[in-house]
Amino acid sequence: MHISTKGRYALRLMIDLSMHDTGENVSLKEISERQEISVKYLEQIISMLNRAGYVRSVRGSNGGYRLTRDPSEYTVGMILRLTEGSICVAPCTESEVNTCPRYRSCVTVGVWEKINKAVSDVVDNITLADLAREEREKIENFPGDYVI
Repeated sequence: MHISTKGRYALRLMIDLSMHDTGENVSLKEISERQEISVKYLEQIISMLNRAGYVRSVRGSNGGYRLTRDPSEYTVGMILRLTEGSICVAPCTESEVNTCPRYRSCVTVGVWEKINKAVSDVVDNITLADLAREEREKIENFPGDYVI
């Protein structure tokens, strides 16, 4: 399994929105500067997040983006599945019912299923609120390493 820059940057973007949730909209330019990701790339990612209803966009002079829900309601798994599609390690384990003709005789399918379960158990139990809390702690402990 490989998480692309789209998935990693989407997660960073969502954490940034969570950390800067003051009731005001946050511009992509601000996020771009803090996260050191190009505005063009963020536009592609935010479009996907907006279509999924994860963020709300507001146009105009005070425009920008905001989360549509509380950060505790978003999991890492939700964001990665949106941006990456499947996060399964083997194509034969992507659907609920395994249709591989070798399924019944394949000894490795159990390995792939266990890896998928372990990954899901991690990403589905970490929220944006958890990550924002961790980031705040890192900022407090290592203030010179972060752009706020």
